[in-house]
Order: sequence, then C-alpha cells, then structure tokens
Amino acid sequence: MKVINKHFVAGIWQECESAQELVLQNPANEESYAVIKLADSELTNTAVSAANRAFNQWNELGFAKRAQYIEEIVKHLHEKRDLFVDVIVQELGCPREFTEFVHVDDPISAFEDHIQYAKDLAKQFDDSEQRVDPQLSIRKEGIGVCALITPWNYPLHQLVAKVAPALVAGCTLVVKPSEITPQTAIILAQAIAAANLPAGVFNLLIGTGAEVGNTLAAHPDVDCISFTGSTAVGKLIQRVASNNVKRVSLELGGKSAFIIALTDNLTQAVTLGVEDVMCNSGQTCVALTRMLVHKSQYQQACDIAATHAQGLKLAPPESEDVFLGPVISAKQYKQVKDYIAIGLNEGAKLIAGGSERPSELSTGYYIKPTIFADVNNTMRIAREEVFGPVLSIIPYENETQAIAIANDSDYGLCARIWADEAVTAKNIVRKVRAGLIFINDAQWHNAAPFGGYKQSGNGRELGVEGINEFLEIKSIVNA
Repeated sequence: MKVINKHFVAGIWQECESAQELVLQNPANEESYAVIKLADSELTNTAVSAANRAFNQWNELGFAKRAQYIEEIVKHLHEKRDLFVDVIVQELGCPREFTEFVHVDDPISAFEDHIQYAKDLAKQFDDSEQRVDPQLSIRKEGIGVCALITPWNYPLHQLVAKVAPALVAGCTLVVKPSEITPQTAIILAQAIAAANLPAGVFNLLIGTGAEVGNTLAAHPDVDCISFTGSTAVGKLIQRVASNNVKRVSLELGGKSAFIIALTDNLTQAVTLGVEDVMCNSGQTCVALTRMLVHKSQYQQACDIAATHAQGLKLAPPESEDVFLGPVISAKQYKQVKDYIAIGLNEGAKLIAGGSERPSELSTGYYIKPTIFADVNNTMRIAREEVFGPVLSIIPYENETQAIAIANDSDYGLCARIWADEAVTAKNIVRKVRAGLIFINDAQWHNAAPFGGYKQSGNGRELGVEGINEFLEIKSIVNA
C-alpha cells in the first residue's frame, strides 16, 4: 500500500514528521489503497509564514501578470485531465462518465474563465485607479493571506472555486482540502507548481480540521478564511476567527426545494428532480431534496419518481450505464441509513429504495436511490441535510403555501422552480429565499455567483463576485 507524504510549502514539496496518519479506502470495494501522512500545526505555521512573505510580491504584480500565470496553470490542468479522472473515481467511487464531465472538465473550465476575469480587472485597476468622480477614485487589492478549506464531495470543483479567484485577486494561499480526497488536491498543486508561481504564493497542507483547520482559523497572520462544509463546523470557524477579526466566507449546508407548479410536463419535471438528488450519490450541497408538488398531481408525481428511481443503475463506477455509485465512507453510509430509519419512524412512506443493501453488491457503501412520500415539512428528513440519495416529496395546496414550505428552512442555498408560464416562475423566484435558483431545466452556470441565505452561509464563489470576496477596496480622495 502506497504512502502519501506530500505537502507543498514555500515552493517545494515537503514531508511531515507528524505521527498522524490516515488510511484511505476505496468506497466502491472497501479496499485500503493508501496511507496519508497528515500535516501538523508546525508545518501549518511554516506555510502561513511562507504565504505572508510572498504576499507583497504577488499582490503588486497586477491583474494582467497574474492572468498569465492563470493561463499557465490551466494549460497544466488540461494535461492532467485523465489523471484527475482516475483519482476521483478511486477516491469517491463516482461513475467515470459523471466524473469526467462534472468533476473534472467543468472545474477546469471554471478555472479557465478566470483568465478573462483577470484581464478585465487589469483594464480597470492595473495602470490607474477607477475614477468615481473628479475627487474620488478606488483601487482593488488582495486582502492578504487566505486559508481555503474545502470538502470531499466535489474535490476539484470546490478547490477551483476558491483557489482561482483568490489567485486572481492577488492573495497568497494556504489550502487545506479534505484529507479523504488528497490525491485530487495534490494533482492540482502539481499543476500550480509547474506554472512556477513565486514561492509561497500557493501552499497545500493535507491535514485534519482539528489540527490544520483550527490552526489556520486562529492564526494572526491569516487575513481571510473561505470554508465549505457543514454548518456546525462553519459556526466554529467563525467563532475562532472572530478573535482576529478575519474576513470569513462560508458555504455551508442546504435543504433545497424544487417547486413544481401545476404543469403539463410533470414527467419531465419529476425525473429531472429525481436525477438531481441521486447524482453523485446524493452528496451535493445544492441537491433538491424537497420536491414540492401540487396535491392534484401529487400521486402521479410519486408514481413517476418511484419508477424512475428504481430504473437508475446503482453499481461500481466502472460499470456500463451506471448512474450512481457508493457514498464516500462507512461513516456516511451509516448516517444515510440512520436517516432512512428516521423517516420511517416519522411516518413517511417509503416508495423506492431503502437501507437494505443491494443483493448483488456485497461490498462497498451502496445506498439505493430512496424516495419518501407522505412527508411534511416538520419531519427531520425534510429539515436536515441527509447528504445521500434520499428524496422527500411534499404536497402543497397553492402557490403561496409552496413558497412558505420552501422558505420554512434553516437553509437557503438553492432552489429550482418548474413552471409552464414564465410569469409564474418569475413570481415564485422573487419570493423564494435562496442564493441560487434554477428555472425549469436550466443547468449549472460557472459565472453565476454561488452562495446561500440564512445558515447556508455568507459570501459568494465563482464569477466576478467570487473574486470580490478576496479583494479589499481602497478609496482615494483627491484634492
């Protein structure tokens, strides 16, 4: 079994002498494939110092020069495309075709978008301040040293959504990816290393939140933290970071609603909603896990959903026509099964799937596509983030009630509205409190600023707004 002891600090690959290690397991077959040696607080402090030393040089380069570095990084990302695919299939157990287009090609495209963003910013700020009026002008400059903490569910996309805008902004970085998907992060670091950025601009530490994450949150030389993960951990980071008045951006949990207005296209809407929840084995923060259907079409929608879910192929990632693979780990497997039991105990009706292991899959963390009917919005399965392939279908009586149910949540990350009439969709969109809303069968858009309302976090990623999270505004008043 291979040993991974690679951390990129101050422009070189370094090993850590810490005794902490983690055995990595393939969720598709439960086989151990590597041991990762974890970074400690000492190496974390070294990385922050390197980023601090590099900041002035990187920030003063200007947007145009940084755009050239981004172009070079993107070139190396394309070269490593197939390698990314192989390791994400291994780390997540995700079907290969989905991995290629969603987990790899899309985030590389998102990184590439930042070349133009940087060039546009260069026109505004590199040679002169942006003039507001004869007396007032502004500059935008990098905020400083940024700690970027990312999860495992979309390992490359989550990294790109933070790393690319922070580099464009002129910040220097200490990146802590999830320790259970380290190979993806290491390949990204190799692409960045090949682009020959100044030493210390980008630093990568593979470690735990308890060790590396807490050290970064409390560190006096870290100016900004961008975290994606659970709401509970986000609240902890915010408390720790407040001691140094750091800027904190949080992308947290979701319990997103899919409101299906009365429609002549019910089959298309419902099957879209089912596939949205089941892709990536339900491990998606924006998954539309509450499907809201008018009571007159409710039974028909439940029948469509159950039939479609039962037809989605659950299998190892290299299988033909596979739609979803296993969940990531034994811990996640238990959590999802526990929520299925909770739903049954609450009185919801199981119409597809369930916690029983598929008979043909004796190993691996496989959960059948699971759907509950007869759900109301007070149930835990309708209020808490399951993070697995579990959908709740909830009836409503009228548009006002549907909007009330959608908004009756601690979260406000995402929503989707299906309506045959544009005016109906527009009316609902304006009243639903969520940071990202799709209409009908609209697809993911990397230029759309991404983030949530309420306990889904604060701040935005992607698009120009994602870069603004890492910029400070300097106002200059002229005599």
